[in-house]
Order: sequence, then structure tokens, then C-alpha cells
Amino acid sequence: MRARALEQIASGHPDLIADLTGVTFCDSSGLGALVGIWRCAKDASGSLALAAVPDRLGRLLSTTGMDTLLPAYPSADAALGAYQDDRTTA
Repeated sequence: MRARALEQIASGHPDLIADLTGVTFCDSSGLGALVGIWRCAKDASGSLALAAVPDRLGRLLSTTGMDTLLPAYPSADAALGAYQDDRTTA
């Protein structure tokens, strides 16, 4: 996931949505990958949003404070809608 996301950023697509539908487990390595992607996106003047965050991962994000940096949405469509709304009002 990290490699593919970094490829997208490097190819000029720094705004990403990570659809986490189907993720059943995420430990510190997975959280580290999300943080790394977020940092690379920010360095490229982009963003990372999360969609369909499993409850367990949501608690991990909250505990680590990453929920304040990584916006989460109930679905990829909702994340895309929020991104488009942000771009039209900016």
C-alpha cells in the first residue's frame, strides 16, 4: 500500500484517499505506513484522507492523536465529496 501511494504522489497525484474497507487488522507497522504516506503527501502539497476506518483502527488513531491529522469519512465517496467541496471553496 505504501509503495503504491508513494508512486501516486511521485507521479503528480498528491491528494489521496485510503479506502480501508476490508481491513481487519492494523498494528503499529500499518499506522507507520499511513503516517509515512501522509507526510509524503503533505511534502508534495497534498493530503491523505481515510475512508471506512474500522473501529479498532479508529481507536488507535484516536489514542495516538493521528485522528486530528488524518480526516476520516464513512466511505470513499464521502471522502471524495469532502475533498471536492474543499477545493471549490478554497
